[in-house]
Amino acid sequence: MKEAVLNTKNLLSIANEIQAIAQIGLAYCKDQYDRERYKQLMAVSAKLFNIKSEEALELKVKFLAERGYASPKIDVRAFIRKDDELLLVQERQDGKWALPGGWADVNLSPSECIVKEVKEETGLICRAVKLVALWDTARHDHPPHWPYTYKCIFQCEILGGKFESDHEIMDISFFPLNNLPPLSLSRITKKQINELIKLVDSEVGYTVFD
Repeated sequence: MKEAVLNTKNLLSIANEIQAIAQIGLAYCKDQYDRERYKQLMAVSAKLFNIKSEEALELKVKFLAERGYASPKIDVRAFIRKDDELLLVQERQDGKWALPGGWADVNLSPSECIVKEVKEETGLICRAVKLVALWDTARHDHPPHWPYTYKCIFQCEILGGKFESDHEIMDISFFPLNNLPPLSLSRITKKQINELIKLVDSEVGYTVFD
């Protein structure tokens, strides 16, 4: 049997699995001693990340705050083209560019979530035309990150509005497809954008998924 290579991505996968086991245990376990052990597992999973100590502490706090059955978070993103240009937003968090979007909200459908995110981040009013892709971020070339995330990419069309960014966004612009700025790789990769371009151009009638 071929031995697994231990790298950052594998460590993240292990950390995610340990965190999920601990979170589920805390959700259903009543024994106080076992609950303490599950909390210790939460702390161990945070330490497995190859990050600075202050970030590990912040992550530990987030882990311990998770409740209930462990399940993936949903990230919604909008693929909006104008001729041969693609709409991107500059994230204040890292100064790099991504498709408009963010975490899905409760009490809203996925398509309603992306319409809301686009309006908040860009000032534009849009309509979700099609769910182009549903991806498991762990199966793509994103940098290691937490929480475990599924990414929904919607093809959208602009109905109105004007550029107006919120506090999380530094800038908004359309870029030529062959001259994109540095991308925020935790949110979207060049390979994914290239695949989205092909899917939209070919007008396939199905959603690609992992």
